[in-house]
Amino acid sequence: METLELELDGRGVARLTLNRPEAHNAMDGAMIAELTEVAGRLGRDPAVRVVVLTGNGRSFCAGGDLGWMQAQMAADAATRAREAGALAVMLGALDTMPKPLIGRVQGQAFGGGVGLMSVCDVAIGVEGAKIGLTEVRLGLIPATIGPYVVARMGAARARRVFFSGRVFDAAEAVDLGLLARAVPQDGLDAAVEAEIAPYLTAAPGAVAAGKRLVADLAPPVDPAQVAASIEALVARWESAESAEGIAAFFEKRKAAWVE
Repeated sequence: METLELELDGRGVARLTLNRPEAHNAMDGAMIAELTEVAGRLGRDPAVRVVVLTGNGRSFCAGGDLGWMQAQMAADAATRAREAGALAVMLGALDTMPKPLIGRVQGQAFGGGVGLMSVCDVAIGVEGAKIGLTEVRLGLIPATIGPYVVARMGAARARRVFFSGRVFDAAEAVDLGLLARAVPQDGLDAAVEAEIAPYLTAAPGAVAAGKRLVADLAPPVDPAQVAASIEALVARWESAESAEGIAAFFEKRKAAWVE
């Protein structure tokens, strides 16, 4: 794989690592495709008991790769819709994977990185990590990740951070429901291991059935919501604000709406 690393230990614990550290593990088309494929493969593999999702380098995931987003803005409508749909399919594949998915958030997470946290069954982060839904700073919105972020936070808590672009720390992420807890850097692996251990004493089929039952009992992320999120993302890619916001980023200047 070009953008991921995958290791499986003798206990059946798969470690899936985002591996674009030079780009802060930002998601491009290749990473989205690889995450989708790997989620399906791990879900079908009877040797896999637990999956840990983490990142190499300083960042867990900085969200969508800006070069990839810029390319969608210049593409035709069909291409934009296809790429937004691929992102939605990837999130759905991780969300419904019939294995426990534990997020090991070793650094900052923005935009789509918060979406990845939201599809984990539990996420543990390092104290001091910076987190935010910063898309609005670029004239975009956290559209395709939105159903999963709002499902994780609840609407009332999501309103605090979903459309302000405000960056918050790991302690507030715990309060928002994104992280189960925040721990010192040197305690991260032990905290993740504490989440893994109970699953290794549980029947794998029962774990998968329990995860499916929670999904059935909770308000669903239904196809209409996913379709609406794709349409919203495509519409923002086509907007004058997003063109200005991304141009300002690459030109290292303030966007027109910044005081």
